[in-house]
Amino acid sequence: MRRCLQLASNGLLTTKPNPMVGAVIVSADGRIIGEGFTSPVGGPHAEVNAFASVKAEDEFLLNEATIYVSLEPCSHWGHTPPCCDLIISKGVRRCVCGCVDPFTKVQGRGIQRMREAGITVTVGVLEEDCKAMNRRFMTFNEHRRPYIILKWAQTADGFISGRDGAPINISTPFTLMLSHKLRAESDAILIGRNTLETDHPRLNVRQWTGHDPERIVLSHSSVGVPGDFVCLDNIDTVMERLVREQRQSLIVEGGAQTLKAFLDRRLWDEIRVETSPLLAGVGVRAPLLPDGIELASQERYDDNLISLYRKAFPSTP
Repeated sequence: MRRCLQLASNGLLTTKPNPMVGAVIVSADGRIIGEGFTSPVGGPHAEVNAFASVKAEDEFLLNEATIYVSLEPCSHWGHTPPCCDLIISKGVRRCVCGCVDPFTKVQGRGIQRMREAGITVTVGVLEEDCKAMNRRFMTFNEHRRPYIILKWAQTADGFISGRDGAPINISTPFTLMLSHKLRAESDAILIGRNTLETDHPRLNVRQWTGHDPERIVLSHSSVGVPGDFVCLDNIDTVMERLVREQRQSLIVEGGAQTLKAFLDRRLWDEIRVETSPLLAGVGVRAPLLPDGIELASQERYDDNLISLYRKAFPSTP
């Protein structure tokens, strides 16, 4: 299953809105005879690619083989046929699934079909790791909203901008590149009107490979908003649009007021804080971290510390 997760990660920038999935086929004597991961959206799924990689001289081994899949095989027709039907047709003996697919057209149906066909199905191997691999996909399908990342950079004394909101250069060239990497992995990014007017950010991907996220400004007026930005007047409207457009993840990089609005509604899944050794003395204070969070990771790059927090209990819709 760990190899499935390694394979799945190859689809990080290409499978959306489909999940990243890895599949490994193992013969009865423990030898890997096939493996694959999900192709770019519209292409074959991981299971299809895994079976396609099995050599002709090894196909006779499938009757006693086990297929490991990081996510439950699909049971519906989309761009491609159901993967559970392919597994059944190949005659494998056993299927091991990392976790159940929360998508409404699957949700255990693939597992049920395989069991009805006589395949032994085991579910829940490295389950939390498999869910974490597709946390954006999971959140979108379980809660009908995007996975939300609140992100800000602050000085050592807790300011995100200087006097009267003047910008402070907090990020280093390397941490700025990491921000662009995160944008490439996300579907949308949001700021408030004040940030637009004071920072004039482009919010695109310039220092990493990938597509630009959809750029959203939270404002009651579209006057002065760049034409390639979407102007929306409240958070509910933002959520409705993102769900309608199948945007599974959102970065909020707004100022203190915008971040506080999301924090007050507990509308977040991750908080990423970059802290510089710089001292500002005066300015706009960074938001206070909410209760009920846990430190998931902490890394130092140059002299800046990037801390990643997640909720210490299951997310709420």
